[in-house]
Amino acid sequence: MAKIKTSAIKDLKSQIDDVTSKPDENAAGIVYVAVNKQGEVIFEHASGKAGLGVDEDMTMDHTFWIASCTKMITGIACMQLVEQGKLALDDSDLVEKLAPELKEVQVFDGKQLQKKDKPITLRMLLSHTAGFGYSFFDQRIQDYYGAAGVNEFSGLPYDYLSQPLVNQPGTAWEYGINIDWAGILVERASGLKLNDYFLEHILKPMNITHINMFPTDEMKSKLAWMHSRDLHTGKLKRSIDGHLNRAPLVAKTQAEKDAVFQQGGAGCFARPNQYAQVISMLLNDGVHAPTGNRILKKETVDTMFTNQIPDFPDFGRTAIQAPKPEYSNSLPELYPESHDIPQGWGLTFFLHLKPSAIHSEGTGWWAGLPNLFWWADRQKGVGGMIASQIVPFGDPKILGLWAQIEGGIYQALE
Repeated sequence: MAKIKTSAIKDLKSQIDDVTSKPDENAAGIVYVAVNKQGEVIFEHASGKAGLGVDEDMTMDHTFWIASCTKMITGIACMQLVEQGKLALDDSDLVEKLAPELKEVQVFDGKQLQKKDKPITLRMLLSHTAGFGYSFFDQRIQDYYGAAGVNEFSGLPYDYLSQPLVNQPGTAWEYGINIDWAGILVERASGLKLNDYFLEHILKPMNITHINMFPTDEMKSKLAWMHSRDLHTGKLKRSIDGHLNRAPLVAKTQAEKDAVFQQGGAGCFARPNQYAQVISMLLNDGVHAPTGNRILKKETVDTMFTNQIPDFPDFGRTAIQAPKPEYSNSLPELYPESHDIPQGWGLTFFLHLKPSAIHSEGTGWWAGLPNLFWWADRQKGVGGMIASQIVPFGDPKILGLWAQIEGGIYQALE
């Protein structure tokens, strides 16, 4: 099983500390954790402070809003229900029975609404080919809502349920609220609210206590601060306007919680070391080794790590002109790779279809808006997460450190 040479650990920690040593230029605090398929932590480090100018050391016990890292958990929930026959990847009739809104949804081409020309499937939702987008990545959604605007982090159901498609189903890969709709299907197929489903069927069986859409008082007491990087100076500043995903943090009563839209695409808060336990389960073919509990069948995990979009081998090479620069940087490519390498997408995450200097073929990874990144290399039996709380997405300081430390971990494997 994967282990790291003890001699390498000090240097890896030092590289992270170098970044947080200049908090206003780089990052106030960072947590990094790597695990093997036995669920053993092979490297972890908490560096810096919980917030810029905050007299509180960052620790492994701090809570992060993991945003789109939630998508992988929603995918697990969907695939559990596929195993049980309550959902199906390619049954559009079942999708429309559970969510008749998806039968009626139309396509906005930037000027007017049009009827969609084919039904939506769960596979499309999980592979981001159903046609939905995000307002911070696609100007057409901004144009559709006009001066009233739309905000996917408001906690209001309206900001999800009212969105049109921006592509005809099955015609393009576009990052968007597709997996939030998959979360709605989980709720309607299971009869549980999405967070309750996660807790009962995914997290509690792995003894995971610190992943939740509605953080406990203990989790909130260790909440890492949100930050933004000034687009002109590059300097970091601590958020003074409240948390970006604030609604679930201030909901107290059950009625207040029920009023918050439970985002299958971005709703969870977590300790990174507990999220890493979910990664270890995928590395171990669906069994969480520390508890011995099977969460998914091996063949289901294999399906999740199978490329779902062979018709879009360059999907990650499309430039993103972010219409909300406070949320995401504009990117020349979503993920740069040599252009002779096809790119792949599994069921909720990016797939490396060819081995690289670091990753094995079939390695999966994805990210969260405040610059968190996770990966799972099933061949080498190693995965992990880097966590920060910085917007906009695509922060060069965190991206560089993620690649640097991940590469160092692979070099240090025994």
